[in-house]
Amino acid sequence: MAEIEEKVIMTPKSKTPTSTVLIVERKVIEAEPSDKTHVAGGDHTGIIINKEKIYENGVTEPCHAQLEFCVYLVSAVTGNHTREARALRFWFKPEVSLYDCPHEAQAFFRELVSPQDFPKDYVGFIKKIIKLMQNKYHQLKLLEVELRQEGTGTPPPAFIDDSIVNQTHISEQRVLDMIENAYPNPLSVEDFVTAGKWSKADVKDALESLEEKGLTRLMSDGIYVRQHSIDTQVVKQMPTLCSSRQPTIAVVTALYCEKQAVDAMMDNQETYVRYTTVGESNVYTLGTIGAHRVVTTKLPSVGRTREAMTAAGNTTTRLLGTFQKVDYVFLVGVGGGVPHYTDYAKHVRLGDVVVSTPAPDLQDKYVYIFCEKAERNNKGGWDYEVKPYKPADYLLQDLAVILASSNASWSHYVNDGLNRLKGVPGRWEPPEEATDRLCVDVGGGAFIEVSHPAPQGEKMRGPRVHCAPLAGGRAVSCAGEARAAFASHARALAYDCELDAVLDSVVGNCKDCFISIRGISDYRDGTRGKDWQPNAALAAAAVMKAIILALEPPTD
Repeated sequence: MAEIEEKVIMTPKSKTPTSTVLIVERKVIEAEPSDKTHVAGGDHTGIIINKEKIYENGVTEPCHAQLEFCVYLVSAVTGNHTREARALRFWFKPEVSLYDCPHEAQAFFRELVSPQDFPKDYVGFIKKIIKLMQNKYHQLKLLEVELRQEGTGTPPPAFIDDSIVNQTHISEQRVLDMIENAYPNPLSVEDFVTAGKWSKADVKDALESLEEKGLTRLMSDGIYVRQHSIDTQVVKQMPTLCSSRQPTIAVVTALYCEKQAVDAMMDNQETYVRYTTVGESNVYTLGTIGAHRVVTTKLPSVGRTREAMTAAGNTTTRLLGTFQKVDYVFLVGVGGGVPHYTDYAKHVRLGDVVVSTPAPDLQDKYVYIFCEKAERNNKGGWDYEVKPYKPADYLLQDLAVILASSNASWSHYVNDGLNRLKGVPGRWEPPEEATDRLCVDVGGGAFIEVSHPAPQGEKMRGPRVHCAPLAGGRAVSCAGEARAAFASHARALAYDCELDAVLDSVVGNCKDCFISIRGISDYRDGTRGKDWQPNAALAAAAVMKAIILALEPPTD
């Protein structure tokens, strides 16, 4: 008599000309030979394939987790793409808690679509599912696999490498982007020629056109700056402010649209700019939010170049040195979300906001963690070199948690900002929801598109505030597997564009209360999602305003 043991069994459930449904399940049965079954041997011992549709039990209990994604099959004959939707529905053994089911399902999916051995065809896909279930995911009781052909379709766009971006032909928008990224530093024609590999004549034509549109301004010594839509005062040094006008809150932004969004939250604005061609220029906008006096600034550049890191640190140090009554520091802008494919509660979408707070299940209460290095170890995991940051006082984080967990509305601050930004270049309203495409790199330049998990019951749709650590570091933020692994390790829900130099300055200047707020504009580090950046920055600024208004008013 055959030995009775747990087997992994694949059984056809249904089939139409355009769809197939299979069941892969664990059962303790006798593996007896039959012309209707194939009992695998060798490396595949313990696997049984039912050749005919004999699955009749059905599953009445709702699945514990599910996800859908699309692949684009390429015809070897015609080269045409056929879009195929694939759905996975998971049922786990009773010992797996309902809280852990989405986590286990996501881990299974990430391993299934790993770029290291992504199955390129139907047979390989089913085989990998069976082997994962047999060898690793022993708590997975039953998996329903549905495959539906949906006709021809356009594959999702691949992420564009920096090297390709740098080869982009000149356009007014590209020139304007460079001016805005460098602001408040001015740029010369030679700067554009060097950075963009463009001709001097083309650069001059673009700059003249932008100047005619009121977007740039030629300064007396042949350099260009961004033309403000609000009044600015060009100064050689910041005017001295009396004690009653000194700001107690400082806001640091990195992108031009981020500063515009933050400034739209303030009243009684005054902007001062000090331009220099040596070192860093400075821009400060003073204003009020409720009873609080606020100063905002913009970093001239960000990144891992020595110049960018020095500039970010110097700008922050100069800000805190100039305005010495600052008690609270906000880093406000865009970021890249960390999606969850099976759990809506943990999923971060474009337009959402992530606020830097400590992870409740970690002893180390950092709110931001920078990864300097990530390497594979010989156990198949990752080793990291990190710099964690935590404030001495978690007041701002506590207010953020209250905001996120209550029904307190911050969306009307977005609407106020939209009204104030009317006529200001940029699409401040949210883009179409269909543009929020969740793509997963499966290697070889190929991507699959994953459906967003749906909210259960009456859960709110629309932008949400999430409280979690933020992460940074190009070693992980732009690398598919490393990105997901480090986010899970650090409990991070978003990545930023490497603002550790700013936090080094904040901590070095003994500012006890600081917080970072990121509106989600892409699924990288916030720098790629140009279409979503203005609206995401506005959402982050609105959450900032809600937190500031929850602070006790200053006493002087």
